[in-house]
Amino acid sequence: MIQFFDFKRENVQLKNEINEKFNDVLNRGSFIDGKEVENFESNFSNYIGTNFGLGVNSGSDAIFMAIKALDIGYGDEVITVSHTFISTVDGISRNKAMPVFVDIDPDTFCIDTSKIESKITERTRAIIVVHLYGNPVDMDPILKIAKKNDLFVIEDCAQAHGAKYKGNKVGSFGDISCFSFYPVKNLGAYGDGGFVALNDEYLFEKLKMMHNYGQSQKNHHDFVGMNSRLDEIQAAILNVKLGYLDHWNNIRKKLANIYNKLLDDSLYNIPMVKEYANPIYHIYVICSNEREDVKDYLLKNGVQSMIHYPIPVHKQKAYSYLGYQDNLQITEKICNEILSLPMNPWLKNNEVELICEILNNYGDKNE
Repeated sequence: MIQFFDFKRENVQLKNEINEKFNDVLNRGSFIDGKEVENFESNFSNYIGTNFGLGVNSGSDAIFMAIKALDIGYGDEVITVSHTFISTVDGISRNKAMPVFVDIDPDTFCIDTSKIESKITERTRAIIVVHLYGNPVDMDPILKIAKKNDLFVIEDCAQAHGAKYKGNKVGSFGDISCFSFYPVKNLGAYGDGGFVALNDEYLFEKLKMMHNYGQSQKNHHDFVGMNSRLDEIQAAILNVKLGYLDHWNNIRKKLANIYNKLLDDSLYNIPMVKEYANPIYHIYVICSNEREDVKDYLLKNGVQSMIHYPIPVHKQKAYSYLGYQDNLQITEKICNEILSLPMNPWLKNNEVELICEILNNYGDKNE
């Protein structure tokens, strides 16, 4: 069985370094706000290219906190996409703001920049862009629209650690950028973890207080905050993994090239890379109008696949109150066709070649 993600293979490569870091944290006896967190915040901020960064409990918390730090709340609107993991939108609604959905580009599956301005109203405060599947959003039009309309830009980089837009890493463009370190991410912890990255010192200090109960100093709570801190053990693990991230991303790109070269593009739509983008293939997604049959065929032939994401957010029961019907046509079409193939740095070239052979044989069996 070719698994979608294989943690056992990862562990073989990293266990000695991870065990050493783990024992170091245990021996120091400091589990919250210690040197590993401090080092990681500095290391990852430098990696992205921002002045400041803060480790938090999860990517979901990162988005929630970014919106809250910008004082976006009741009566405000935030533009984003429905084709994303629900936490992107959850962060908006938990702040009592209103999500406003824009359809996606059929080639990139990211926000269609040409459709944003028509959604802007006097209540619009921000745009959340999602670098979905590790594929960078076209940021220049977004930034131009935001400047023209006095809007904040938040980058959801949960799937895009190390992806580049015109030579610069995503996460360095917006007012605040948000990352997830969920275990299967390109840079994943061994539990939950998240990060906010930014260049504004005032917002950084506000977020620092927010993630630690609103404290300006011990026992002095200036506003209602929350407990959302990255712990020492997870930071230690991430410090080890960060040193491998670019190498792992390069492996993903090579595997993607094999998929691109060998898959029959008369059977499947394969990912398109725009001239501005240097993606890192967190997920490798194809499209087929026989998606369910293809998925079953892969499984019968020993290959796990997944769907990211079969039900767009505007079709979820939790967001039925928004009243969206059929005006996100590309989003709904894509969600019925997408299929995620195995993609991780521990896949072997011959495994990807075999997956391509199986997929192409699916076409032969239907002739």
